[in-house]
Amino acid sequence: MFLPTTKSELTQLGWEQLDVVLISGDSYIDSPFMGISVIGKVLLDAGYKVGVIAQPDIQSPEDITRLGEPRLFWGVSAGAVDSMVANYTATGRPRRTDDYTPGGRNTKRPNRATLVYANLIRRYFKNTVPIILGGIEASLRRIAHYDFWEDSIRRSALFDAKANYLIYGMAEGTVLALAEALDKNEDPRQIRGLCYIDKEIPNEYLELPTYEQVVEDKNAFIEMFHTFYRNNDPRNARGLAQAHQDQYLIQNPPFPNLSQKELDKVYALDFERAQHPFYEKEGKVKALETIRYSIPTHRGCYGECNFCAIAVHEGRTVQWRSQESILNEAKIIAGMPDFQGYIYDLSGPTANMYGFECPVKLRKGACLDKGCIYPKVCPALPIDHRVQTELLQKLRRVDGVKKVFIGSGLRYDLILSDEENGQAYLEELVKHHVSGQLKIAPEHTQPEVLERMRKPDVGKLLQFKDQFDAMNKRLGKKQFLSYYLIAAYPGCTLGDMHKLKAFASKELGILPEQVQVFTPTPSTYASVMYYTEKDPFTGEKLYVEKNPAAKKRQKEIITGHNPPPKSHRRRKGNKRG
Repeated sequence: MFLPTTKSELTQLGWEQLDVVLISGDSYIDSPFMGISVIGKVLLDAGYKVGVIAQPDIQSPEDITRLGEPRLFWGVSAGAVDSMVANYTATGRPRRTDDYTPGGRNTKRPNRATLVYANLIRRYFKNTVPIILGGIEASLRRIAHYDFWEDSIRRSALFDAKANYLIYGMAEGTVLALAEALDKNEDPRQIRGLCYIDKEIPNEYLELPTYEQVVEDKNAFIEMFHTFYRNNDPRNARGLAQAHQDQYLIQNPPFPNLSQKELDKVYALDFERAQHPFYEKEGKVKALETIRYSIPTHRGCYGECNFCAIAVHEGRTVQWRSQESILNEAKIIAGMPDFQGYIYDLSGPTANMYGFECPVKLRKGACLDKGCIYPKVCPALPIDHRVQTELLQKLRRVDGVKKVFIGSGLRYDLILSDEENGQAYLEELVKHHVSGQLKIAPEHTQPEVLERMRKPDVGKLLQFKDQFDAMNKRLGKKQFLSYYLIAAYPGCTLGDMHKLKAFASKELGILPEQVQVFTPTPSTYASVMYYTEKDPFTGEKLYVEKNPAAKKRQKEIITGHNPPPKSHRRRKGNKRG
């Protein structure tokens, strides 16, 4: 069933008052890929009455008041993407389209939606029940953070929103514990995965440099971020505290990762895989074109790319669903009336991290002094693609399924490191699961830039390309690699982009199209580099391109869309002879 979003639906359900009202910056898409839907269905399954208000009009009380005041709490999320990322390009231009808005026009999501929605609630509900911030925008802005769009350090979102609590990470466990505490009128401040504001620091919590210190001192900001980043694993994290004037932002340690049984239960919930009819009448949402017939297999990522927020939001431990859970979901999808036989994506943040994790990490938590796969794959990580290969083979035999695609990117260095099962996995992909192009994300080719990204060297890229091309030739396939690249990354110069173009032309035989200008999203090491213009690990001074036109120029070097120099342009009025 859909969660109710109108008063008439509450009447049909016989609900006089909701326990929880969830506010979202996206349209209400009832899908296991959408955080609001997952949290709402988890609460519903636990016996709470939950409703959703999607993209409320911030100029009127009509939307925000239509479900009435909840009994326990308001849950506020900006949506599946940070609202500033959703609303602006990396060069500062407003985005015209939004894949999560009915009709596709980017007119419904306000800037800093988390703050705006919290203030909207307080405007029309005085002295209301607690307001809880969640979702990726709140999660990545839970401490003092660099904000690219203001080019300044902002306070924790909890202070700016004047909300009661903030829950971070994937949050199913935290939100259930919070709902239970509020239902029993108990103090929720001991719950893991929760942030709150207090006058005192709990015993044994680590004190971060203050907000005022990190605003004034970039080295203090770096120190703060190191401590914050290292305390994100539920097995070894300490609680954190950061003063904002005379009050403290208190971050409890992360909530324990879900067990496989608990994860399977979440994805077995009754999702409609559609946009709620109330919003569907306003137009379709583009996001459903891919996620409706896709299956999430795991969460978390130990790649720890410095520009990616997954390690801070989903965690560095990969948690995967059972094969039975995934196969059951495939059977549900295959029974949908409009299903044409194609599962568009089967993956998590990184497609081929399903089914294996470091046993040391599972006991003790993430290592503080080294990564799982950078600068090289750790021998303690038992890489084994056999489990995912078997899963793909079983999915191909599900009645009604014609093709299962791997639509998300994968780590080719993991495939190369799996000497026993990597080639069999690659052959399974090439034979059955590539839709013309297989996505990989080398991001760059220059050693200094790759090092600051925490990405593998080009030797591994070329080795994988050779294997992929040879396998396609042997199997009689005409399939290609699609390369994702980043321009204007911290430390990347115009000269580096020219070298990247030359490499792509000579070694890869392409003129890349999938090139994006780097965006410094909150709570990533790359944003720390961008703001401080330093390598946070060595203290080395970095070249950082901050001029929007120059950033665009870096991208144009690769895409080939750059205009010729003025001296080469024909003057107005000149004609060919």
